[in-house]
Amino acid sequence: MPTNLPFSDAPFAALNRRSAVLGALGLLALPAGAAAPAKKNSKPQAPDVWPHASLVPGGVARLSLGPAAKRPQAFAGDVRLLVLGDPIEWTALVGIPLATAPGEASISVRAEGKPERQIAYTVAPKQYREQRLTVAPRTVDLSPEDEARYTKERDHLTGVMATLTDLRPDAALQMRVPVPGRRSSSFGLRRVFNGQSRNPHSGMDIAAGTGTPVRAPLAGKVIDTGDYFFNGGTVWLDHGGGLLTMYCHLSRWDVKVGDVLKVGDTLAAVGATGRVTGPHLHWGVMLNRTMVDPALFVAG
Repeated sequence: MPTNLPFSDAPFAALNRRSAVLGALGLLALPAGAAAPAKKNSKPQAPDVWPHASLVPGGVARLSLGPAAKRPQAFAGDVRLLVLGDPIEWTALVGIPLATAPGEASISVRAEGKPERQIAYTVAPKQYREQRLTVAPRTVDLSPEDEARYTKERDHLTGVMATLTDLRPDAALQMRVPVPGRRSSSFGLRRVFNGQSRNPHSGMDIAAGTGTPVRAPLAGKVIDTGDYFFNGGTVWLDHGGGLLTMYCHLSRWDVKVGDVLKVGDTLAAVGATGRVTGPHLHWGVMLNRTMVDPALFVAG
């Protein structure tokens, strides 16, 4: 089983490698019980949609904006949100940061010809599993040279993660898992090395052999490639509207910035580059500059 070193399971450490927060994965479900009698004019139940709603830190909120002739704009603070739908009903997708405290939250909505309004939702608490490890200090602390490299890469990746284009993803955001294999580390796992908290795991780790093809889970455009200190060989895809995906620890990448990929196109190969001890793919999904659980975008 591949075992990640302190920073290998936290690509989002490029923003803050020493943060430690709690988060969760939870799917909303209707309570069990007999169904109510159908009404003649009742609206048919919507089919399954992706991403699934999960109103917890690290999850996704799906908020109805109602009808409007033109696509409304929605914001979480000053960050623009992905809005999908049609004039009959628009929906804002909100990535909920792992550091979000349980309780009330809201977004602002601006629709043409109407005053700005707020839509509230409630974030539920959910605690991630924690793992405490004792390792050699050299595997935790950075040398001055590594620190300088990390800082330079952090500044670059901050710009990559702020990408917001007018590309619009398909209304169906169901993603394919990029590689076959066992999920070897769960989203949100919190690790404590030598008593020091590290970033919670911000993606999905999939165990696979070096050289296994990595395929695009959704149509997108390549916006960054490179070899990074923590993440090793890395590719970022832009799917439009602030929805990004990242692929880390690659042995190679077969794409360049500007390439446009279809679902299933090969973009790279699994490796063990960066701060890891075994081959696997780290797959991250970012929505409105927030890492969210990739499992919300896949079936099963």
